[in-house]
Amino acid sequence: MALTIRVLREDWADAAVALPSYETAGAAGADLRANLRPEDRAAGIVLAPMERRILPTGLRVEIPEGYEMQIRPRSGLALKHGISLPNTPGTIDSDYRGPLGVLLINLGTEPFEIAHGDRIAQAIVAPVVQAAFEVVEDLSDSHRGAGGFGSTGRG
Repeated sequence: MALTIRVLREDWADAAVALPSYETAGAAGADLRANLRPEDRAAGIVLAPMERRILPTGLRVEIPEGYEMQIRPRSGLALKHGISLPNTPGTIDSDYRGPLGVLLINLGTEPFEIAHGDRIAQAIVAPVVQAAFEVVEDLSDSHRGAGGFGSTGRG
């Protein structure tokens, strides 16, 4: 049985832009599309090298309690153009009801144009476990111990 994410379109959003969708039967991420404001639709948005901008999806979502929505880069955009998310993965909490925006960054060397309706990121819906945090006198031993960054080998 599939989990249902309730979606509300913003009043200004173009209903012709597809809702998040899985492009293949085995896809983990649902593609999110840029749903640009009416004044930006014809020209699109140009993201200059190293520029960050929140791109609108025109959506608000209701994620069931006990789940989150992770927003991740699209691998093709990252490889071909250097387009990524500076806070990847971004997290949309189950109690957030505001606009769903995608924070993009252009890590490439050329300006990148985003057209109305373009696929700009992917959304992964995942279960969330909230932990209790407890102060203790000591921690159990492990093979790694206190080894930090790079302590398990190369890189």
